[in-house]
Amino acid sequence: MQFNEQAAIVTGAGTGIGFEICKQLALQGCAVLLNDRDAALAETAAEKIYQLGGKCQPLAGDAADLQFIEEMVKTSVKNFGKLTIAIANAGITRFGAFLQYPLQDFRQVMSLNLEGSFFLAQQAAKQMISQKSGGTILFMSSVTGHQAHKNLAAYGMTKAALELLAKTLVAELSEFGITVNAIAPGATVTERTLSDQDYEKTWSGITPMKRPAYVSDIVNAALFMVSPASRHITGQSLVIDGGWTSVSPSPYDHK
Repeated sequence: MQFNEQAAIVTGAGTGIGFEICKQLALQGCAVLLNDRDAALAETAAEKIYQLGGKCQPLAGDAADLQFIEEMVKTSVKNFGKLTIAIANAGITRFGAFLQYPLQDFRQVMSLNLEGSFFLAQQAAKQMISQKSGGTILFMSSVTGHQAHKNLAAYGMTKAALELLAKTLVAELSEFGITVNAIAPGATVTERTLSDQDYEKTWSGITPMKRPAYVSDIVNAALFMVSPASRHITGQSLVIDGGWTSVSPSPYDHK
């Protein structure tokens, strides 16, 4: 129970990686505030974790909205007495060729991926500093923040920016005992990616480890980065991609 006496906020956690992070945190003793934009999804996800014996509360809302972010932090403190872990998992992907990329899509990607992550970190850090007991912040980056990927210019730049943000915050938050890191998943089998029936086959063919990541691979890395085992690691990004960024073949060329 390595997360006993801890309290976490995880955004974008109604399904997939975010949900599994919440579940594993809760089952290892952490009180978790599970956020998703979809209220029904958040309720269902939190109920599943509760039925397994975890302490988890749903809170639906827009993780890019500063007022709602402030509400999440206040809710964690009100219900759990504190906030010690903040995981900015919520993000959005909008594919599109650079030369035709629409302003509306660009703004949506920037708003959630960057603005939401930045201000969750800001508000969480303020609370952690007031508690005088340190804490940890984790950003959800991507291999697209390390390697170019066709039709993902806007998305990729947000992920690269999050990794630089993690490094920058070392200079401002370390004195308060707050670590800030990122994880950068590669191709991962989730409910969403399985909508492409060729997804697993394609990425198995171009990944050195001969398979894409599974959700558990990403969750294990996330839990390590917010656990006591990583308390002297900060400003870093951990890539979980089965070696793909070392060779970087394109899935477009493989098909």
